[in-house]
Amino acid sequence: MSIATTTAPVSVKALIAGGLTAAALAAVTTAAIAAVGKSAGISVAVGGAPIPVSGFATLTAVFSVVGLVLALALAHWARRPRKAFVRTTIVLTALSLVPDVLADASAATKALLILTHLVAAAIVIPAITRRLAA
Repeated sequence: MSIATTTAPVSVKALIAGGLTAAALAAVTTAAIAAVGKSAGISVAVGGAPIPVSGFATLTAVFSVVGLVLALALAHWARRPRKAFVRTTIVLTALSLVPDVLADASAATKALLILTHLVAAAIVIPAITRRLAA
């Protein structure tokens, strides 16, 4: 099955497979970054509550799948799905940094949180974008 667009059909299977693979890779990577940061002495506590390393992986996977669902919707309804996806996800990534900046945490913790968001976006956005019609 493919999603018809004004430019070229997009394989739903390829989009889903690529998106899920990128989500898994991003989840493992953000958890690894958190673990390395924690072992380097960076607190992973926000507001006094520690974030488990597995929490980084879980939230990365969940929001990556949300991005994949967004891509599927744009592939179906947008005239230029790739352009719409990139623009939307860049804005959403920037917005995801706001809570990190405002968090009740040390500067090092904030930097670690920001890094995990940016790394996840750098993995997931291009992987999904490649599979969308221009």
